[in-house]
Amino acid sequence: MLRIDGLTYRIAGRTILDGAGAMIPDGHRVGLIGHNGAGKSTLFRLILGEAHADDGTVAIDRGARIGTVAQEAPGADETPIDVVLAGDKERARLVAAAETETDPILLAEIHERLTAIGAHSGPARAQRILAGLGFDPEAQARPMRSFSGGWRMRVALAAVLFAEPDLLLLDEPTNYLDLEGTLWLEDFLARYPRTLIVISHDRDLLNHSVNGILHLDQGKLTFYTGGFDRFMRARAEKIALLEAQRNKQDAARKHLQSFVDRFRFKASKAKQAQARLKMIEKMEPLPELPGETRVEFRFPCKDELAPPIVTLAAASIAYENRPPVLRGLNLRIDPDDRIALLGSNGNGKSTFAKAIAGRLPVAAGELFRAPKLRPGFFAQHQQDEFILGETPIQHMQALLPKAGPTEVRSRLGAFGFGAALAETPVGQLSGGEKARLLFAMMAVDAPNMIILDEPTNHLDIQAREALIQAVNEHPGAVILISHDRHLIEACADRLWLVAGGTVKPFDGDMEDYRRQVLAGAFDDGPVKPAADQPAGGDRKEARREAAKAREARAPLVKKIKTIETQLEKLARDLAAVDASLADPKIYNDAPRLADLGKKRADLLKAQESAEMDWLSAQEELETAESA
Repeated sequence: MLRIDGLTYRIAGRTILDGAGAMIPDGHRVGLIGHNGAGKSTLFRLILGEAHADDGTVAIDRGARIGTVAQEAPGADETPIDVVLAGDKERARLVAAAETETDPILLAEIHERLTAIGAHSGPARAQRILAGLGFDPEAQARPMRSFSGGWRMRVALAAVLFAEPDLLLLDEPTNYLDLEGTLWLEDFLARYPRTLIVISHDRDLLNHSVNGILHLDQGKLTFYTGGFDRFMRARAEKIALLEAQRNKQDAARKHLQSFVDRFRFKASKAKQAQARLKMIEKMEPLPELPGETRVEFRFPCKDELAPPIVTLAAASIAYENRPPVLRGLNLRIDPDDRIALLGSNGNGKSTFAKAIAGRLPVAAGELFRAPKLRPGFFAQHQQDEFILGETPIQHMQALLPKAGPTEVRSRLGAFGFGAALAETPVGQLSGGEKARLLFAMMAVDAPNMIILDEPTNHLDIQAREALIQAVNEHPGAVILISHDRHLIEACADRLWLVAGGTVKPFDGDMEDYRRQVLAGAFDDGPVKPAADQPAGGDRKEARREAAKAREARAPLVKKIKTIETQLEKLARDLAAVDASLADPKIYNDAPRLADLGKKRADLLKAQESAEMDWLSAQEELETAESA
């Protein structure tokens, strides 16, 4: 399907891709990962033909349809359904032709082709995709001009998913989605029947929706089988092997150089010394160890408070002169609470967060906030308030007018702003760098409660992990709104559902919520709190069905765990062999050296075979789960 050979691409003298190569077979679902700025989006542009390489080729099967999300969705009077149906150009062309064609033979051929591509089920399929991305039946019939830019991008995403191209390229598709849309998309992509390459920093999506990882690092592409967690293990093993090889080479070089230094000026040993010098010169330099960009966040906190820090009694929240968005709120927040707000966009999660932060008064009832409560609030829209011509230092100085330059730089440095970046105009910062600046500004007052509204947009995986660590180390309360399931599961111990005009504790974990979201999306019904789920016989029947499904999947799950145990043992054995080979003394024992070389080759062969077995079993399990 897709073959990349020796691809080199430079921008303004900087090499983005350096002889990169990869091959993606038909039907593979691949996650393209790499740190921000590595060149992932550039690679997509080269595949799409929007940019031209300095060297190398990108080969795609003749006639293959390539699809990606349009930069802008129409904003006129057409409805989301109209836009999505138009996304399949062949279907749209045939439907239009069927309405005007008068030749009965040609008309029959048109209808035969429409039947072959499943065109008649198109409207129902388009409605299901839009529903999964958050459009209820009423919204699907509204004109596009009535939607914000984020919702229009959802329509553009729905259109390319509906078209089902042979090669689907998605660049951070969850950035415009809420958690519910992200869960639906994760499930949809896991069942995508053609070839998929998705750029994403969403760890759960990379674990559950793809069966391969394409890693872009230092201009090179490396393909790994399995999801993100499997990639992390394999890469760690690769780095350990490279370190062992480097240690072995360094030891051999040191041994040879020692002989040269001792005997190069002794006539009887001069030829041997020269031979060893040539051996040193012929040693091929090993590739540099991959360097990970470390990002660290710190959210200082002072004035720890006694519980409760927030209580709501029969409270309603509304914007000025408008009906209440939320009503009947009876809730309590304690200093050590870690709360994630669930619920579709538009249900009031951000409204609730603003009220807790003191940015929106209650319209009725009572909201008590501890007198010394000092909330720190993060929201993506705050990026619009930056003065683009000013630097991070100037923004931070405005918040700390009495602080000296050293303190200002120190606070910025805690969020990854070195000297050069701190003096860069904000308008030239990336989305992730702007997010980090917001974190730094939020931390100025050492808040004893932090409220994070979609904090992971534009953050790469390393920055997300740093955020998780900082949130978990923060001693105060946390209110979290995010479409990143991994972030929620790592940081939150309470789930509150914002739906139906109110906020209630959700009785279940994220896996329970995921199942309900998917059931609601496919049934065009809302997600309900656990207390409102069917009881009695219906619940018993649901449990029986779930038990049957688990029983059917059990052998595959067991097989996968067995293979993973085998892979772990092979990795340990391989590391032991490499450690032996790193000992310079082994090269004086030819039989032992040959035995280790053969053992290493056998281990690599067994590892490759086990990885293929794991991938096959994983695909079987995914098929069973989607059945």
